[in-house]
Amino acid sequence: MNARDSGTVRSKLIKMAVFTTLAALLSASIAMLLLDLRTFQRYWVDDLGTQADIMASVTAPALAFNDAAAATQQLAVLRARPQILAGAVYTNTGVRFATYAKAGTEQTLPARPQTNSYRIDHGELEVWRAIVENGEAVGTLYLRSRYGLVDRLLNYGAILGGVMLGALVVAALVASRLQAAITRPLEAVTNVARRVMQRRDFTLRVPGNNSGEIGVLVDAFNDMLAEIGRRAEALQTANRTLEREMDVRQKAEQALIVADRRKDEFLATPAHELRNPLAPIRTGLDILRIRSGDAQATQRATDIMERQLRQMVRLVDDLLDVSRINTGKFAIKMGRVELKAVVNDALEVVRSYIELHGHELAIDLPDRPVFLHGDATRLAQILSNLLNNAAKYTNRGGRVSLSAHVEDRTLVLDVADTGIGIAPDMLDSVFEMFVQVDSTLERTNAGLGVGLSLARKLVELHGGSIAAHSEGPGPRQPLHGAPADRGRAGTAGQADPGGLHQHRDLPHPAGRRQRRLRQQHRRTADRHGPQRGDHP
Repeated sequence: MNARDSGTVRSKLIKMAVFTTLAALLSASIAMLLLDLRTFQRYWVDDLGTQADIMASVTAPALAFNDAAAATQQLAVLRARPQILAGAVYTNTGVRFATYAKAGTEQTLPARPQTNSYRIDHGELEVWRAIVENGEAVGTLYLRSRYGLVDRLLNYGAILGGVMLGALVVAALVASRLQAAITRPLEAVTNVARRVMQRRDFTLRVPGNNSGEIGVLVDAFNDMLAEIGRRAEALQTANRTLEREMDVRQKAEQALIVADRRKDEFLATPAHELRNPLAPIRTGLDILRIRSGDAQATQRATDIMERQLRQMVRLVDDLLDVSRINTGKFAIKMGRVELKAVVNDALEVVRSYIELHGHELAIDLPDRPVFLHGDATRLAQILSNLLNNAAKYTNRGGRVSLSAHVEDRTLVLDVADTGIGIAPDMLDSVFEMFVQVDSTLERTNAGLGVGLSLARKLVELHGGSIAAHSEGPGPRQPLHGAPADRGRAGTAGQADPGGLHQHRDLPHPAGRRQRRLRQQHRRTADRHGPQRGDHP
């Protein structure tokens, strides 16, 4: 019985019956024990007194004729009673005439006799009887025996204990049977009340087939549940209506706020980012016009204009790609591509940018060829976007890494950097359109805020997933690709009907340690930014 069960009505009724029976048995047992002790004492005193009367009549002639040897011989018959420890015959003058002591014991006899009496001391019973010869007292007989009170108490206590234990067990069994008429209706009420609290289901009812006070309680409980249920339903209906109205209003308000902010950002950011390359281009044109004969200056100006022109083309291409995806006009050309080729294509785009910033570039790919089913150009665009962002938001001389492995038959790419990190409250929103951590026009790194959004849309078109993680400086973003139920991706020489998809069934390349693909950075700048230092 645990702590909860000990407080139930059932357990209390059983305890009441058991303790009532115990109290009655204890009272009866104590009374019977006292009566038995009194009877036991009277029995021992009468028995030893009778023995003393017999021995007094037997030793009277020997005492009258002053024959101590005969008296001693007559006392010796007491050895037939093992419980008698000692005996003695005294004359009228109080002189010890003859004695007896149980063999193997040392007994101390009283120096002087007493009148007809008895005494119980230290588990021994002593009895004195007058010796009468021809109607005249001639001496006194003394007997001492064991008084087995302790043994009697132990035996009687064992019997009473057994009887009480059996009676308590019977009382508990009977009480457990009889209490059902009271406890079952109460347990039904308790169970229904508990289920109502757990489920908030006010349609539950207690069966009402009881009579008396219990029946009244059950009916009242059911009526109370019905009333609470009606009120709760009305309150829930009102709350749902209010929640729907509030939700509609909040969504509308939020949509207006977001739309207004996005409109402002869209108007400001593209204009700003598209205007930035114009200054270096104009400077380059001035150099070509003024110093047309200087081959070195002409080459430098040409490089600046070409780089800035590529930047403008990339910005416009990103905007066009996002527009095509949002309008459903974007198409990808699926085919069998090799992972290493995709990585090489991406590195061709971003290697010069990474080297320009003095970063260390680390590449870790599986030893065995891994084939994917996807659009090679768009897959390279995804990786170049992530690598470009990693380089852009890492201080000069940092580290940018790209690794790939197969985990649970899923291809996982990891782009990591030692950059400035992403604030935790921005991790969920960095993949939204035009979202940037630093959205001011005076920010150091350029970008429209569409690169990560475009990367996510391209990954999803291939059936994959991408996420961002950051634990401070040096964040991470995992990119998962796997062909789920489209088939199995193969190694070198195998067909690959699958695509880039979450939970992809890719064979595990042997001998490579598994690492997750993540890109870390704090801001959400997206793709290649213009070179702020492109001035001759």
